[in-house]
This record gives sequence, C-alpha cells and structure tokens, in this order.
Amino acid sequence: MKRLACCLAVVSMAFFAHVALPARSDTKDAKPAKIDNFTLKDTAGKAWSLNDAKESKAVVVLFLGTECPINNGYMPRLVELNKEYADKGVSFVAINSNHQDTAEKVAKHAKEHKFTFPVLKDGDNKVADQFGAKRTPTAFVLDAERVVRYEGRIDDQFGVGYKRAAPTRNDLAEALNEVLAGKAVTEAKTPVAGCLISRSVEAKADGTVTYSKQVSRIIQKNCQECHRAGQIGPMALMTYDDASDWSAMIKEVVSDRRMPPWHADPKFGHFSNDRRLSDADRDTMLEWIKQGCPKGAEKELPPKKEFAEGWRIGKPDVVFEMQKDFTVVAKAPKGGVPYQYFGIETDFDEDKWIQAAEAKPGNKAVVHHIIVYVKSPDFGKRKEDGIGEGFLAPYAPGDMPAIFPEGTAKKIPKGSTLIFQIHYTPDGTEQTDRSSVGLIFAKKPPEHEVRTKSIAQRSFTIPAGEDNHKVVSSTTFKQDCEVVALLPHMHLRGKDFEYRVTYPGGKTDTILAVPKYDFNWQASYRFEEPLALPAGSRIECTAHFDNSKNNPNNPNPDEAVKWGDQTWQEMMIGFVDYVVTPKKDQK
Repeated sequence: MKRLACCLAVVSMAFFAHVALPARSDTKDAKPAKIDNFTLKDTAGKAWSLNDAKESKAVVVLFLGTECPINNGYMPRLVELNKEYADKGVSFVAINSNHQDTAEKVAKHAKEHKFTFPVLKDGDNKVADQFGAKRTPTAFVLDAERVVRYEGRIDDQFGVGYKRAAPTRNDLAEALNEVLAGKAVTEAKTPVAGCLISRSVEAKADGTVTYSKQVSRIIQKNCQECHRAGQIGPMALMTYDDASDWSAMIKEVVSDRRMPPWHADPKFGHFSNDRRLSDADRDTMLEWIKQGCPKGAEKELPPKKEFAEGWRIGKPDVVFEMQKDFTVVAKAPKGGVPYQYFGIETDFDEDKWIQAAEAKPGNKAVVHHIIVYVKSPDFGKRKEDGIGEGFLAPYAPGDMPAIFPEGTAKKIPKGSTLIFQIHYTPDGTEQTDRSSVGLIFAKKPPEHEVRTKSIAQRSFTIPAGEDNHKVVSSTTFKQDCEVVALLPHMHLRGKDFEYRVTYPGGKTDTILAVPKYDFNWQASYRFEEPLALPAGSRIECTAHFDNSKNNPNNPNPDEAVKWGDQTWQEMMIGFVDYVVTPKKDQK
C-alpha cells in the first residue's frame, strides 16, 4: 500500500509566515523543456488532453491544491487572468496532483472558487513529475510549440511572512504578454511560496517510532486544537492518514521551528499557552518521518481527544450571535470599510462571571478581527483601563480564546449589552457575516475579577522609509495587583514589542519580549503563575516599526504613518489582563 510525504500549510489564509519558500535556482543556461502530450480526467470525469489546446497560442498549466492558504489566496486572481486572456488565444488548465485531494474535494474546490477553466486530477503524480512541479500554486507557460517559457509564482502578492495589498510584479501576466509578443521571457523562473505537492512513498508498518505510540500523542497535544474541522488550521491532523499525507511539510515547518507558532523570546517569562514543541518531541516527529511514517499497532493509539464542535473553549453555556447578517462589499471604498459595531442585549437577571470566552467569526474570509466589549450600566467609570475597559474577548489572526485562571473571571453585570467591534476586509466578492461569542460561566463566584488595561500610545508619527522607529507607552498601577496575561497589538509595520516592569524600589524586569512581531499571527501570552505587582509598579511597553521598502507587508513606505483604525494605519497597544488583589475591590 502506498502512502506519501506531502505538504502541510499550517496556517490559515491570514498566516503566510508559515509556508515555505524554496531557494531560487539559476536557470539562465538551462534549455527550455518541451512538454509531451498528456491526458487526465477533469472534475466531471471527462478526459482532457494537452492536444485539446493545440490551436492555442499559449497554455497556462497551473498546479494547485485545495487546502494550502497561499494557493487559495490566488484563486480569484487566476479566474481574472483566465477571463483576461481567453480572447487572446491563451488556454488555462489546472492540475491537482495531491494524494489527499480526492476527486470530490477537487470538484468542490473548483466550484467554490468559480473556476472557468478545466481542473484535472493527476492521481499518480506523473504529470507533476513531467513538469518537475514541486509546490502549489506553480504556473507554467507553454508557447505554441509546447515549450516551457515560464515557471514560477503567479505574482509576488503573497509570500513568506507577508500579504501585500497588491502585487508589485505580475510575473505570470508579464510572461504571457512576452510569449504572445514573440519575445523572450524576462524572468523565466521565479520562486514559489506554497505547499509541497504529494509524492508517493511506501509506508512502513512498524518502526522504532510509530504514529500509534508516540506521534499521535504529540499531535494531540500540540496541533489538534487548531488543525481540525472549523478551526484556524487549514487542514485536519486528526488521523494517521492526515499526518502521513502532510508529513513532508510537517518536516519542513518543524525543522525550521515555524510550527507550532510561538513568537515570545523564551528568555523572558513562562506562559501556560506556550505552543513550542520540546526538543524531544521535535526529534521524535522528525525521526518518525525519516523512518517512513510507520503507523504501528492500532491498540497503542491514545483515546481520541474530544472537542466541542466549532469551539476551542469547549461547549459554551451560552452563545450570543449578531441579530442579522451584515453584507461585506466586494471591494473596500476609499478609506477602507469603517469598523462596524453591533449591540446584543444579554438580558441577564443577575451578574455573571465568565471563566472563558471565545469570539467566533461567521465568515473568516472577510472578518479580520473582532473585539467583544461589555457595556455595563456603569461603563466609563474605570477610566484608568483606557480602551481596555469592558474588553471581554478578541478574535484576531492566530489568537487564542480568552481563558482565565482558576479563581479569577471576568464580570458581565446585570443589564449589560455586548458590543461587537468588527473589522471587515473585503476579498473581491460580496459576502455576508454573522459572528458570535460563546461564554462559559465560572462554576462559583471567583476570588478576583479580571480586568483589561490598555497601555496605548496614540501620539506618534512613523516617518516615511524609517525601518526601526521606536514608540513607547507606559502605565502605573495604583493598587497591588497580579498580571495574568499580555497581548501586544500593532499593524503591518509592527516589528517587535517588549513589556518591561519597574518596581517601586527601582528594580526592572522584562516580562515579555516578542522579537519578531507577526500581524498575521497575533497571540495572547498567559502567565503560568500570575505576576505580582505592588502598588506603584510601572509597566513600560516599547515597540519598533518598520516603515521601509524592505518590509514586504508595508502598504506604502513613502508615507508617514499615524494612529488609525485601518490596517494601513498603525496602532501601538500593550493590553494587560490583571486582577486587583484586595478582595473588597471585587465586591
């Protein structure tokens, strides 16, 4: 029986930092390859042959998958390109060579993305091997003689660690224009950022490291929270087949320590939600793949880990949902889509204590972030918390749900309204959204109430072209307190972020350092043990921003940037979840 080593894109569309980019090879002296005729079946079971396009002036052959986030980011662009070049004598055809992508999945994917060109299934990799295709999405441009004149990416909009608002070079279109004009292609080969195409290998039944005995437990502990149906991971890792099918990309991202994602410097602080693999677990995973992904005995599998369907906090005690769908326009107007606010009455007849809260987008394709606030009858009185007052639960790329330590909880007072602040980002097609928040109540009244303070700096200007602009904010705690979690927040120019505490006696400690801030994978850092701060302690946040052309995420390095809601503007906030230690303060 054949199994394979394939591709693992371990992030959703928002998180391009975790998909591999191979080194570019020098092909200046390489002789262009001529592609022989091939025949494959399309999603309807009809045979399609390269000879079917014999009248075409050029043929674009696209190697695609169904789950790779970079791959899926390009689908609207491919539909546009096919439409643009259809009358110019160009034929487009897509080929799926991934083992794990069944014909049914390929057909569903094609329908969802409204493909207007044939999509073929290459079940045994023969056509992928003929082309030498390695990753999805890779484009090949064949001239009228079926000689490969271009191989590489569609454009440079999506890549390792970035997602540009628009490409700076349209590589595929440029190559097509030059081929149609009878010219040599200027850039005949470009690097592809994406997922490895499946390659069949013989599976081993047993080995010194097996899925059943060791690897399944590591994946349960470190991967399945995100990599299951309905969660942020773009593919499931719930079974042996899942893990072995994606083993090549698992090897890549685990070797590079890109997955599981964790951005805190390990020298500072100890956090309960630290996602990093231990060295021992990393070595075990890599050895398993080296041995050929042996399955092992069924009886050695651990009990299946149970998850509440659709939720990471477990089954909520109550779910509050937007009262009606919100329509997100296909393209953002000038100035962007304003933040939308939706109020939902709780109708609680008594105060409620919240042990866990999870904001959940109804449509991940267009919901960039959600912040759920509690607007209580006395909202506005805790001015010292700034824009953190009433902060209940966020949703942002990569963020974890709000889970509060035992003995602490957030309070929703009787008569409160939940306010959803939602930032929508259009994706080219009109869509709708109806987001929600799930709450789990504390089993008993907590000893302490969790509050959220924002340590924000609104007054800054990041000069055009500046690659390391420093911005500082700070706050002083007037009462004894304990810090339970930290959440740094910046936008696309964010470079690094640090929290440093200065105690009343003058001692200073760095309590969190994020040396490489990733807007596409924002995270809350929850302390293993609450950090005690005596009254008079000051937390200072220091952030650096890269507004230069060397930052591929930068919307415009030629403009100075100030505080603003939209993604192309900037923010500098250090959120702090804390409890005030005197119990009388909680009554």
